[in-house]
Amino acid sequence: MDKLHLMTVFVAVAEEEGFAAAARRLAMSPPAVTRAIAALEARLGVKLLNRSTRFVRVTEAGQRYLEDARRIIADVEAADEATAGINAEPRGHLAVTAPVMFGKMFVMPGIVEYLQRYPAMDVSALFLDRVVNLLEEGIDVGVRIGELPDSSMKAIRVGQIRRLLCASPAYLQVHGTPANPHELSGHSIIAATGVTPMVEWRFAHAGQNMAIKVKPRLTVSSNDAAIEASLAGLGISRLLSYQVGKYFDDGQLCRIMQTYETAPLPVHVVHREGRYANAKVRSFVDLIVAQLRAAMVQH
Repeated sequence: MDKLHLMTVFVAVAEEEGFAAAARRLAMSPPAVTRAIAALEARLGVKLLNRSTRFVRVTEAGQRYLEDARRIIADVEAADEATAGINAEPRGHLAVTAPVMFGKMFVMPGIVEYLQRYPAMDVSALFLDRVVNLLEEGIDVGVRIGELPDSSMKAIRVGQIRRLLCASPAYLQVHGTPANPHELSGHSIIAATGVTPMVEWRFAHAGQNMAIKVKPRLTVSSNDAAIEASLAGLGISRLLSYQVGKYFDDGQLCRIMQTYETAPLPVHVVHREGRYANAKVRSFVDLIVAQLRAAMVQH
Protein backbone atom coordinates (compact mmCIF):
# COMPACT_ATOMS: atom_id res chain seq x y z
CA MET A 1 0.00 0.00 0.00
CA ASP A 2 1.00 3.63 -0.54
CA LYS A 3 2.96 5.02 2.44
CA LEU A 4 1.04 8.29 2.52
CA HIS A 5 -2.24 6.40 2.50
CA LEU A 6 -1.11 4.27 5.42
CA MET A 7 -0.06 7.37 7.35
CA THR A 8 -3.43 8.99 6.68
CA VAL A 9 -5.28 5.93 7.97
CA PHE A 10 -3.09 5.77 11.07
CA VAL A 11 -3.64 9.47 11.87
CA ALA A 12 -7.41 9.00 11.51
CA VAL A 13 -7.46 5.97 13.83
CA ALA A 14 -5.27 7.73 16.41
CA GLU A 15 -7.35 10.91 16.39
CA GLU A 16 -10.70 9.12 16.36
CA GLU A 17 -9.48 6.55 18.90
CA GLY A 18 -11.24 3.80 17.01
CA PHE A 19 -11.24 1.84 13.76
CA ALA A 20 -14.94 2.24 12.99
CA ALA A 21 -14.85 6.02 13.54
CA ALA A 22 -11.73 6.30 11.36
CA ALA A 23 -13.44 4.25 8.65
CA ARG A 24 -16.40 6.64 8.64
CA ARG A 25 -14.10 9.65 8.49
CA LEU A 26 -12.16 8.23 5.55
CA ALA A 27 -15.18 6.65 3.80
CA MET A 28 -13.48 3.24 4.00
CA SER A 29 -14.67 -0.12 5.31
CA PRO A 30 -13.52 -1.08 8.84
CA PRO A 31 -11.70 -4.18 7.52
CA ALA A 32 -9.75 -1.98 5.07
CA VAL A 33 -8.70 0.28 7.94
CA THR A 34 -7.61 -2.73 9.99
CA ARG A 35 -5.55 -4.07 7.08
CA ALA A 36 -3.90 -0.70 6.56
CA ILE A 37 -2.80 -0.44 10.20
CA ALA A 38 -1.53 -4.03 10.16
CA ALA A 39 0.45 -3.32 6.99
CA LEU A 40 1.96 -0.16 8.48
CA GLU A 41 3.00 -1.87 11.71
CA ALA A 42 4.48 -4.75 9.73
CA ARG A 43 6.41 -2.37 7.51
CA LEU A 44 7.78 -0.40 10.48
CA GLY A 45 8.33 -3.45 12.68
CA VAL A 46 6.80 -1.69 15.68
CA LYS A 47 3.46 -1.60 17.45
CA LEU A 48 1.75 1.75 16.97
CA LEU A 49 -1.61 1.14 18.66
CA ASN A 50 -2.87 -0.58 21.79
CA ARG A 51 -6.30 -2.10 21.16
CA SER A 52 -9.02 -3.26 23.54
CA THR A 53 -12.73 -3.93 23.19
CA ARG A 54 -13.48 -0.39 24.37
CA PHE A 55 -10.73 1.87 23.03
CA VAL A 56 -7.69 2.32 20.82
CA ARG A 57 -4.66 4.27 22.13
CA VAL A 58 -1.33 5.08 20.53
CA THR A 59 1.80 3.54 22.01
CA GLU A 60 4.85 5.63 22.91
CA ALA A 61 6.36 4.83 19.52
CA GLY A 62 2.99 5.53 17.94
CA GLN A 63 2.84 8.99 19.50
CA ARG A 64 6.18 9.95 17.98
CA TYR A 65 5.13 8.54 14.62
CA LEU A 66 1.79 10.37 14.84
CA GLU A 67 3.52 13.74 15.18
CA ASP A 68 5.77 13.03 12.20
CA ALA A 69 2.90 11.68 10.11
CA ARG A 70 0.76 14.78 10.75
CA ARG A 71 3.60 17.04 9.67
CA ILE A 72 4.32 15.02 6.52
CA ILE A 73 0.65 14.95 5.50
CA ALA A 74 0.32 18.69 6.11
CA ASP A 75 3.43 19.37 4.00
CA VAL A 76 2.13 17.25 1.13
CA GLU A 77 -1.27 18.95 1.22
CA ALA A 78 0.34 22.39 1.36
CA ALA A 79 2.63 21.52 -1.56
CA ASP A 80 -0.35 20.40 -3.63
CA GLU A 81 -2.26 23.57 -2.77
CA ALA A 82 0.69 25.82 -3.51
CA THR A 83 1.39 24.15 -6.85
CA ALA A 84 -2.25 24.21 -7.89
CA GLY A 85 -2.48 27.85 -6.85
CA ILE A 86 0.63 29.19 -8.59
CA ASN A 87 -1.47 30.94 -11.22
CA ALA A 88 -4.60 31.22 -9.09
CA GLU A 89 -6.04 34.58 -8.10
CA PRO A 90 -5.77 35.02 -4.30
CA ARG A 91 -9.21 35.01 -2.74
CA GLY A 92 -10.72 34.79 0.70
CA HIS A 93 -9.76 36.30 4.05
CA LEU A 94 -6.33 37.22 5.41
CA ALA A 95 -5.57 38.24 9.02
CA VAL A 96 -2.48 40.39 9.64
CA THR A 97 -0.93 41.71 12.85
CA ALA A 98 1.77 44.28 13.67
CA PRO A 99 2.69 46.75 16.44
CA VAL A 100 0.35 49.76 16.47
CA MET A 101 2.55 52.56 15.12
CA PHE A 102 4.57 50.28 12.85
CA GLY A 103 1.35 48.89 11.42
CA LYS A 104 -0.12 52.31 10.75
CA MET A 105 3.07 53.68 9.21
CA PHE A 106 4.41 50.75 7.21
CA VAL A 107 2.00 47.79 7.03
CA MET A 108 -1.24 49.60 6.21
CA PRO A 109 0.06 50.98 2.88
CA GLY A 110 0.92 47.41 1.88
CA ILE A 111 -2.52 46.15 2.91
CA VAL A 112 -4.20 48.86 0.84
CA GLU A 113 -2.10 48.01 -2.21
CA TYR A 114 -2.80 44.30 -1.70
CA LEU A 115 -6.57 44.85 -1.58
CA GLN A 116 -6.43 47.05 -4.66
CA ARG A 117 -4.42 44.43 -6.51
CA TYR A 118 -6.61 41.46 -5.47
CA PRO A 119 -10.33 42.36 -5.42
CA ALA A 120 -11.38 38.88 -4.27
CA MET A 121 -9.51 39.31 -0.96
CA ASP A 122 -10.47 40.93 2.34
CA VAL A 123 -8.14 41.64 5.24
CA SER A 124 -8.40 42.02 9.02
CA ALA A 125 -5.57 44.14 10.46
CA LEU A 126 -4.85 43.63 14.16
CA PHE A 127 -2.46 46.36 15.30
CA LEU A 128 -1.48 45.79 18.95
CA ASP A 129 1.57 46.52 21.09
CA ARG A 130 1.74 42.97 22.38
CA VAL A 131 2.96 39.69 20.96
CA VAL A 132 0.03 38.04 19.21
CA ASN A 133 0.05 34.23 19.08
CA LEU A 134 -0.60 33.56 15.41
CA LEU A 135 -1.79 30.00 15.96
CA GLU A 136 -4.10 30.71 18.90
CA GLU A 137 -5.61 33.88 17.44
CA GLY A 138 -5.99 32.68 13.86
CA ILE A 139 -3.54 35.17 12.30
CA ASP A 140 -1.97 34.42 8.93
CA VAL A 141 0.89 36.95 8.82
CA GLY A 142 2.59 39.02 11.52
CA VAL A 143 5.35 41.60 11.83
CA ARG A 144 7.70 41.08 14.78
CA ILE A 145 10.16 43.61 16.21
CA GLY A 146 12.91 42.00 18.29
CA GLU A 147 14.63 38.65 18.54
CA LEU A 148 12.38 35.72 17.69
CA PRO A 149 11.94 32.71 19.99
CA ASP A 150 12.45 29.29 18.48
CA SER A 151 9.30 28.43 16.59
CA SER A 152 7.91 26.56 13.63
CA MET A 153 6.95 29.87 12.03
CA LYS A 154 8.47 30.91 8.74
CA ALA A 155 10.38 34.17 9.36
CA ILE A 156 11.78 36.60 6.79
CA ARG A 157 14.03 39.42 7.99
CA VAL A 158 13.17 42.81 6.47
CA GLY A 159 15.36 45.23 8.43
CA GLN A 160 16.28 46.56 11.84
CA ILE A 161 15.45 49.46 14.16
CA ARG A 162 16.98 50.96 17.29
CA ARG A 163 15.82 51.80 20.80
CA LEU A 164 16.90 55.34 21.61
CA LEU A 165 16.45 58.16 24.09
CA CYS A 166 15.04 61.48 23.04
CA ALA A 167 13.86 64.81 24.43
CA SER A 168 12.85 68.20 23.07
CA PRO A 169 15.46 70.95 22.65
CA ALA A 170 13.45 73.09 25.09
CA TYR A 171 13.63 70.41 27.82
CA LEU A 172 17.37 69.89 27.36
CA GLN A 173 18.04 73.64 27.39
CA VAL A 174 16.40 73.95 30.83
CA HIS A 175 17.46 70.65 32.43
CA GLY A 176 20.66 69.77 30.61
CA THR A 177 21.60 66.65 28.66
CA PRO A 178 22.45 63.52 30.66
CA ALA A 179 25.93 62.19 29.87
CA ASN A 180 25.31 58.60 30.99
CA PRO A 181 22.42 56.39 32.16
CA HIS A 182 23.11 57.00 35.85
CA GLU A 183 22.24 60.68 35.40
CA LEU A 184 18.67 59.80 34.35
CA SER A 185 17.63 59.75 38.02
CA GLY A 186 17.82 63.54 37.99
CA HIS A 187 15.51 63.90 34.99
CA SER A 188 11.80 63.77 34.21
CA ILE A 189 11.15 60.38 32.58
CA ILE A 190 8.31 59.48 30.21
CA ALA A 191 7.68 55.74 29.94
CA ALA A 192 5.55 54.05 27.29
CA THR A 193 4.85 50.77 29.06
CA GLY A 194 2.53 49.11 31.51
CA VAL A 195 1.68 51.15 34.58
CA THR A 196 4.42 50.29 37.11
CA PRO A 197 6.22 52.49 39.66
CA MET A 198 9.69 51.62 38.31
CA VAL A 199 10.88 50.90 34.76
CA GLU A 200 14.11 49.14 33.79
CA TRP A 201 15.93 50.50 30.76
CA ARG A 202 18.85 48.59 29.26
CA PHE A 203 21.98 50.17 27.81
CA ALA A 204 25.29 49.05 26.30
CA HIS A 205 28.65 50.82 26.33
CA ALA A 206 32.20 49.74 25.55
CA GLY A 207 31.10 46.12 25.30
CA GLN A 208 29.32 46.15 28.64
CA ASN A 209 25.56 45.81 29.19
CA MET A 210 23.78 47.59 32.01
CA ALA A 211 20.23 47.85 33.34
CA ILE A 212 19.08 51.07 34.99
CA LYS A 213 15.86 51.42 36.96
CA VAL A 214 14.14 54.76 36.45
CA LYS A 215 11.04 56.20 38.09
CA PRO A 216 8.79 57.72 35.43
CA ARG A 217 7.09 61.01 36.05
CA LEU A 218 4.60 60.04 33.34
CA THR A 219 3.67 56.50 32.34
CA VAL A 220 1.49 56.03 29.26
CA SER A 221 0.08 53.01 27.49
CA SER A 222 0.85 54.12 23.93
CA ASN A 223 3.92 55.32 22.08
CA ASP A 224 1.89 58.11 20.46
CA ALA A 225 1.21 59.61 23.89
CA ALA A 226 4.88 59.36 24.90
CA ILE A 227 5.90 61.17 21.73
CA GLU A 228 3.36 63.96 22.35
CA ALA A 229 4.62 64.42 25.91
CA SER A 230 8.23 64.53 24.67
CA LEU A 231 7.37 67.09 22.00
CA ALA A 232 5.70 69.20 24.67
CA GLY A 233 8.96 69.28 26.65
CA LEU A 234 7.89 67.17 29.62
CA GLY A 235 10.97 64.98 29.72
CA ILE A 236 13.06 62.14 28.29
CA SER A 237 11.45 59.12 26.62
CA ARG A 238 12.79 55.87 25.18
CA LEU A 239 11.27 54.99 21.83
CA LEU A 240 12.03 53.16 18.59
CA SER A 241 13.82 54.89 15.75
CA TYR A 242 10.99 54.58 13.22
CA GLN A 243 8.57 56.23 15.67
CA VAL A 244 10.55 59.46 16.07
CA GLY A 245 12.82 59.72 13.03
CA LYS A 246 10.83 62.51 11.41
CA TYR A 247 11.02 64.59 14.61
CA PHE A 248 14.81 64.35 14.57
CA ASP A 249 14.82 65.47 10.95
CA ASP A 250 12.80 68.63 11.66
CA GLY A 251 14.52 69.39 14.97
CA GLN A 252 11.53 68.89 17.26
CA LEU A 253 13.34 66.15 19.19
CA CYS A 254 17.00 65.45 19.95
CA ARG A 255 18.63 62.02 20.13
CA ILE A 256 20.66 61.71 23.30
CA MET A 257 23.20 59.27 24.79
CA GLN A 258 23.79 57.57 21.43
CA THR A 259 26.93 55.81 22.64
CA TYR A 260 24.81 53.91 25.19
CA GLU A 261 22.27 52.50 22.76
CA THR A 262 21.78 48.74 22.68
CA ALA A 263 22.20 46.64 19.53
CA PRO A 264 19.58 47.11 16.79
CA LEU A 265 16.40 45.05 16.95
CA PRO A 266 15.62 42.86 13.92
CA VAL A 267 12.28 43.18 12.14
CA HIS A 268 10.74 40.02 10.66
CA VAL A 269 7.66 39.09 8.72
CA VAL A 270 6.41 35.78 10.12
CA HIS A 271 3.67 33.44 8.95
CA ARG A 272 2.34 30.11 10.10
CA GLU A 273 2.37 28.29 6.79
CA GLY A 274 4.89 25.52 6.29
CA ARG A 275 7.42 25.48 3.51
CA TYR A 276 4.60 26.00 1.04
CA ALA A 277 2.36 29.03 1.48
CA ASN A 278 -1.03 29.20 -0.16
CA ALA A 279 -1.72 31.84 -2.79
CA LYS A 280 -3.23 34.47 -0.49
CA VAL A 281 -0.43 34.25 2.10
CA ARG A 282 2.36 33.96 -0.46
CA SER A 283 1.19 36.97 -2.46
CA PHE A 284 0.81 39.18 0.63
CA VAL A 285 4.16 38.14 2.11
CA ASP A 286 5.95 38.83 -1.19
CA LEU A 287 4.39 42.30 -1.35
CA ILE A 288 4.91 43.34 2.27
CA VAL A 289 8.49 42.02 2.45
CA ALA A 290 9.49 44.11 -0.56
CA GLN A 291 7.79 47.21 0.85
CA LEU A 292 9.22 46.86 4.34
CA ARG A 293 12.76 46.23 3.11
CA ALA A 294 12.57 49.46 1.11
CA ALA A 295 11.15 51.38 4.07
CA MET A 296 13.59 49.95 6.63
CA VAL A 297 16.63 51.20 4.72
CA GLN A 298 15.98 54.58 6.33
CA HIS A 299 15.70 53.22 9.89
